[in-house]
Amino acid sequence: MKKIIRKMHFWLGITTGPIVFIVALTGCIYAFQEEIQDWSQEYRFIEQREEQYLPPSELVKRANEANPGKHLHAIMYHKPGRAAKAIFYEYDRYYDFVYLDPYTGEVLKVFDVENSFFGFILEGHFYLWLPKSIGQFVVASATLIFLFIILSGIYLWWPRNKNNKRQKFTINWRSKWRRRNFDLHSVVGAYISLIAVIFVLTGLIWGFVWFRNGIYKIASGGKTYQEYSEPTSEIQPLTTVATPMDSIYRLMQREYPQAEWIELHLPETEISSIAANANPDAGTYWRTDYRYFDQYTLKELKVNHQWGRYAESSSADLLMRMNYDIHVGGIFGFAGKVCAFLVSLLIASLPVTGFIMWYGRKRK
Repeated sequence: MKKIIRKMHFWLGITTGPIVFIVALTGCIYAFQEEIQDWSQEYRFIEQREEQYLPPSELVKRANEANPGKHLHAIMYHKPGRAAKAIFYEYDRYYDFVYLDPYTGEVLKVFDVENSFFGFILEGHFYLWLPKSIGQFVVASATLIFLFIILSGIYLWWPRNKNNKRQKFTINWRSKWRRRNFDLHSVVGAYISLIAVIFVLTGLIWGFVWFRNGIYKIASGGKTYQEYSEPTSEIQPLTTVATPMDSIYRLMQREYPQAEWIELHLPETEISSIAANANPDAGTYWRTDYRYFDQYTLKELKVNHQWGRYAESSSADLLMRMNYDIHVGGIFGFAGKVCAFLVSLLIASLPVTGFIMWYGRKRK
């Protein structure tokens, strides 16, 4: 059995190694993307003043003038000292941010997210820079295989007697290069295996619908995962509020005075609701309150999926909400991101040391 598992571990590793290397390395680079962009993009910040922010209706007007011909998806107000952001998005066509001074409406920057450095990195992480329908399946499949590689690697590494325990847990830096490389592969793989499994599982929740649904069913005790759906407004022209986005923004300001950002989604159609989100911690997403309002009457509308109010989320819903923050390490703050960076870098090293082992054996 051990011989069979070793062969499967070896050949599956050689086959998926380049994909794992790219996904892990891009994940490593992306770990501090927010901090790097804050450091390098001065237009994300403004001078804080004792004035009221302009209402969403005014920022919508300024943003559309700055980025004409594109679909404005949402307006985001950040905590004082940061620029507001208009988000233009259409799937597989464009993804732009327009940064604005929320006090004056001045356009600070029109930023093409998809064609930026970190947009390029994220495309590689999710899709290997392939067409999305192909790349997503390839990455998800390689991630699933990598789960077997991790588990089989633990089985092969596991100490089976007291005499070789120390050897299994340490790297012999004075040995020959083949032995050092073997230790780098097996010992490093063993040490990071638990966190690597967490990365893989959280990645698979995005990668395969069946996997996500299965995890949710287990976590919820048998309930079915509810896909995102937008509640609808009832067309009532006689009772239409003149500036519904502005009214909802004022409501969100009152109810979430400590929010680090408030985001308002423009209604897409005549029956769409207005989605409004408030996040108490800009470094994570899982505690965000997602709320929906009738665009004509401003009546709040309820939803039966995870993207509702944080306080009303079930344990299984919270697990799904936390998935991104766990995957990037953000749920544990800056230390979690450092850990995610280092582990991703070490995961990227495993296909390299594994390939060197294979190449070294071929040359014997």
